[in-house]
Amino acid sequence: MKYEGMIIRPPSEAYSLLLQVTVGCSHNRCTFCETFKGKKFRIKSMEEIREDVLEAGRYGRIEKVFLCDGDALIIPQERLKEILRMIKAEIKGVERISTYGNAKSALRKTPEELKELRDLGLSMVYLGVETGSDALLQKIQKGVTAEQTIEAGRRLRQAGMILSVTVILGLGGVDQSEEHAMETARVLTAIDPQYAGALTLMILPGTPIYDDYQQGKLPQPDQFGYLRELSMIISHSQFSDCFFTANHASNYLPIRARLPQDKERTIAMINQVIESADKGALRPEYLRAL
Repeated sequence: MKYEGMIIRPPSEAYSLLLQVTVGCSHNRCTFCETFKGKKFRIKSMEEIREDVLEAGRYGRIEKVFLCDGDALIIPQERLKEILRMIKAEIKGVERISTYGNAKSALRKTPEELKELRDLGLSMVYLGVETGSDALLQKIQKGVTAEQTIEAGRRLRQAGMILSVTVILGLGGVDQSEEHAMETARVLTAIDPQYAGALTLMILPGTPIYDDYQQGKLPQPDQFGYLRELSMIISHSQFSDCFFTANHASNYLPIRARLPQDKERTIAMINQVIESADKGALRPEYLRAL
């Protein structure tokens, strides 16, 4: 397999074949992210992709394939359909094909086109919601509004895809912490994904958000302030059936819960840690990572 640059994938794709069909991120402007800053976005040629697919076909049975890099949904429809057909024809045992997606590229596809992709095997999309606040979405240069994010999430779900969304604690700093949490809960409720994950902001040198932080423009909550945001998001989100996690390495307190079944228990546990102010119950700073 030929990869260009650093390849990232969701934790749940640890045992998937990583097939790089694009290089970099089609948006690549988010102020908190440095992942693809060193890559110029391009869609790989069909010849490059076919060579990797044929190689993977010689590995034996592969159940899961993850399409890298940042957003395979940006690939024109007919070419993406050809890639999905090729995967199914050449790789034995594929049960799930998944990818990162962003709201802009999802909205470029019609509902009918998304359903076509689902029928060809693209069964799971990871969507970065980040925040439900329009003011913060503009500030972090996400490139979409909250309503566009909701529409994208709903389209993916209506197409029959499994949807896993992420939000980021701390994006509003101290001043907009409550707005961030409440609006994020509103958007999560409106989308109603099967999976949702909360990460905690990691402020990385070289990103615009780092410059804001250094200049005092984005004072951050303390560890328990992040947990208050998390508690507020869970409290005010209404899911029909969602597996909610906050067990990423960036988080201070690992959470795994089935919502709404575990809602009261999870909120009580988070609030108990906040009230105790026991830092010993939290992940140490030196162990936090992306």
